[in-house]
Amino acid sequence: MIEALMLAYPWLKAAHILFVIFWMAGLFMLPRMFVYHQESAVGSPEDKAWIAREERIASIILNPAMLIVWVLGLSLAYVTDAWMQGWFIAKLALVIGLSGYQGWLMRYRAQLAAGARPLSGRALRMLNELPGLAAVLIVILVVIRPFA
Repeated sequence: MIEALMLAYPWLKAAHILFVIFWMAGLFMLPRMFVYHQESAVGSPEDKAWIAREERIASIILNPAMLIVWVLGLSLAYVTDAWMQGWFIAKLALVIGLSGYQGWLMRYRAQLAAGARPLSGRALRMLNELPGLAAVLIVILVVIRPFA
């Protein structure tokens, strides 16, 4: 099996990068939608439209992209035997953090759909910066490999 993965390595890597882009797009888009959603009146047609939009982002982009990123990323780690390299462990920790952030987004989405508005727009805008910071750190870890 490893031989087949090694032959497919460039394709696995390309697909991994593409699905990371899709995942990050969703991680940037959904919190921004939350900012506008919570400004709408609970139960209004606008509220219902935001709920539908957020569901589509989650089911069409975020959840599938995250799953594919994990499968491809773990496949790449297996092929390259990256498990004990410091840069990979740090990257893995950040990806686990992004996955947890997505879980939090899914819970917040459910709260908005139920009519709760627990955070301010400002807090959501600040939280929207987390994926960008994680992306910067992950790219540095993968390209520079400071803990090789």
